[in-house]
Amino acid sequence: MSLISLNDTITIALSVKDRHVSADWYQNMLGFETMYHADEAGWSEVKTNTKGVVIGLGEHMETAPGNCVPVFGIDDLDAARAKLEGAGVKFDGETDVVEGMVKTATFYDPDGNALMLAEDLS
Repeated sequence: MSLISLNDTITIALSVKDRHVSADWYQNMLGFETMYHADEAGWSEVKTNTKGVVIGLGEHMETAPGNCVPVFGIDDLDAARAKLEGAGVKFDGETDVVEGMVKTATFYDPDGNALMLAEDLS
């Protein structure tokens, strides 16, 4: 049995220069549907054609191509983080909270690959 229980969603987070342009590109080139633009958070999401899989577009002045971070949905981030930290998993700083939207925490696998947990607060 695993230490924590993830739900049935995954977001692939990508670094982009312009979320709106990128969302349009994913829609026009791949047929993905723009779900929303959260301008105050610098974040947009597009729904892929694979159930439960979303691409998150994080807007950055300097992008980091190839730096893809899988974001796993979870129902209780705080409890999961406590369990993972108790097992020696390294996290990158504090849990980030965008009130009424999402709570996220970045952690690392044994090879230093970044992964993220996200709890939907909407």
